[in-house]
Amino acid sequence: MTTAGWAWSGSGTGDERRLRPPSKLLWLAEYRALWEAGFALTATPLLLGAPRGDGHPVLVLPGFLVSDLSTTMLRGYLKMLGYETHGWELGRNFGRKVSIVGWSLGGVYARDLALAMPDVVRSVITLGSPFSRNPNASNISDVYEFVSGEGPWDNGRQIEHEFDAIGGDLPMPSSSIWSKVDGIVSWRSSVLKANAHAENIEVIGASHVGLGANAAVLWAVADRLAQRDGTFTPFARGGPFAIAYGSGR
Repeated sequence: MTTAGWAWSGSGTGDERRLRPPSKLLWLAEYRALWEAGFALTATPLLLGAPRGDGHPVLVLPGFLVSDLSTTMLRGYLKMLGYETHGWELGRNFGRKVSIVGWSLGGVYARDLALAMPDVVRSVITLGSPFSRNPNASNISDVYEFVSGEGPWDNGRQIEHEFDAIGGDLPMPSSSIWSKVDGIVSWRSSVLKANAHAENIEVIGASHVGLGANAAVLWAVADRLAQRDGTFTPFARGGPFAIAYGSGR
C-alpha cells in the first residue's frame, strides 16, 4: 500500500485543477457532527432494521490524524448487524474476502489496497475520501504536508502516475459516500465515475467529521455491505432516511 496521503486521479485538467477547499463557514459548521452522532443514537431502533448481509469481515480505516477511536460508532453498528469488524489493526486473517470501509484518508488507502490485492477485497466503501482531482482542495492540505513531509504538489503537476488508478475503476463493487456541505474536503474530489459496479451516494447536510456517525450514512453502509459477494445493485436511496439522500451527482 502506498503511503502517499490525499490521493487523487491526477488525470484531470482545466476546472479539476482549479478546485478550491470548502468555505471556512462550512469548516466551522463541522461541529454539527455532534448533532449527527446524537441523532444516530436516538435512531438506533431504525438503524437496526437495515438490510443484513452474511457477516463477512469488514475492515474500517480511519481518517487523517485520527485513530480507531474515531470509527468506534461505525464499527459498533456493523458488529450489531453481525459483521466481523476490524479496525486499523487487522487481527487474524482466516482467508475470507473482506469489504473495506474507509473514511477520508482511510478511503484513499482502501482503494489503493483494493488495487494492490483485488483477490482478497470484496467491496470498497469510502466516506468523504478525496481520491480524485486536486490534492489542494482541502482545508487541511497544509497540515497534511507538514505532518507527512509530502508535497507541495504545485496544483497537481508533481502527482505521480500511480495515483491515476485510485480515482478510476476498481475490479470490485465500490461506493463513494459524500456530502456537498463537507467542510474539510471539496465534495467534487470524492465523486466517482459511475459504471456497472461503481456509484456515488450523496448524503444531504452531512459533515465530514460526522460521516462515520451520521444515521443516513450508517444505513447506506449497511445496505451496501448486505449485497451478496460478486453482485452489485445500485443503492435504492430508500429506507427510513430516504429524504437524506441526494442525486449523487
